[in-house]
Amino acid sequence: MSTAELLTDLHAEVPLIGPSLLACDFGNLQREIGRVEEAGARIIHLDVMDGHFVPNISFGLPIVAAARRATDLPLDVHLMISDPARYVRPFREAGADLLTIHIEAVPQPRPLLEEIRSLGAAAGITLNPPTPVSALEDCLDLCDLVLVMSVMPGFGGQEFDPVALEKLRRLRELVGADVLLSVDGGINSKTIQLCSAAGADLFVAGTALFSQDDYGRVLREMTGLARSRKDVRT
Repeated sequence: MSTAELLTDLHAEVPLIGPSLLACDFGNLQREIGRVEEAGARIIHLDVMDGHFVPNISFGLPIVAAARRATDLPLDVHLMISDPARYVRPFREAGADLLTIHIEAVPQPRPLLEEIRSLGAAAGITLNPPTPVSALEDCLDLCDLVLVMSVMPGFGGQEFDPVALEKLRRLRELVGADVLLSVDGGINSKTIQLCSAAGADLFVAGTALFSQDDYGRVLREMTGLARSRKDVRT
């Protein structure tokens, strides 16, 4: 499938819940991926952390490659690393369909976003809670996805920072409907409607999903809440 076809399919599935494998049982990785796929997930999110850009180490190329072998679902790979330019090609070759880099790690991201696209992957940019949306404005034309962090990256289970809502609203004004807006951090049944009403399309869910026994129920509930965004006052 081409990147254009992938993005068309993803836009058609909005709202999307992206299970974050950071919170799954890594002792049963293949089973966990199978469970979220059977539960109705349409995309899988993988957080790559290097212990330098963020104060934690998660996983790297072998886990992305293992996830690729376990599923045909699109793999949304979030590179929380200091030197993503060294690794976008290896991660693409490992199976990433979407590759997202941090503006804080690459202050001049245009060449790298162009490279990601040239590799046949969708290109994403993300920003941490303290970083203003204005930092992204010069590269949005090269982005297929923009990820708003609603926590400081590095650890799962953090509390949602409402600064993400104003960023989502501003970004939706800037990019229109053609770019996927994603949000990551503290997404649960209490915050997903707010994010959806602010313009988010893709909701990364880790602890809120994997801490429950019935993944299908959680995905259905969260999707329903995201769809009911018109009833929310932000």
